[in-house]
Amino acid sequence: MAHDIVADALNMMRNAKKANKENIRVKIISNLLIEVLKIMKQKGAVKKYKINPKDKSLEVTLGDFTECKAIKPRFSCDKFQIEKYRRRYLPSRNIGTVIISTSKGLMTHEEAENEKMGGSLISYFY
Repeated sequence: MAHDIVADALNMMRNAKKANKENIRVKIISNLLIEVLKIMKQKGAVKKYKINPKDKSLEVTLGDFTECKAIKPRFSCDKFQIEKYRRRYLPSRNIGTVIISTSKGLMTHEEAENEKMGGSLISYFY
């Protein structure tokens, strides 16, 4: 595993989905990864996740998604550039979610556009 915990976890999720697995176990966790999983759970891409505090691991039950990736490098975008990056990473207008880190925390690209905020691009899934 590399140093990017979110990218590693999303790669594990994508590979498990391709292998038709239901659950994965992530051995290294971070607060950013937990916030990304919260958003993915709201959108249905993750059914549930459970934090195991003893060995500091995470059990994730996969939901309905085709692709999930971290955005590298983490581009910063203002409120006018969100549409450009949404078109770059998502396959269609009404499909998928881009996760953006703003000054008010992590949010989806729709929430960031409604709040008229920019931020740093973290990941996307659809």
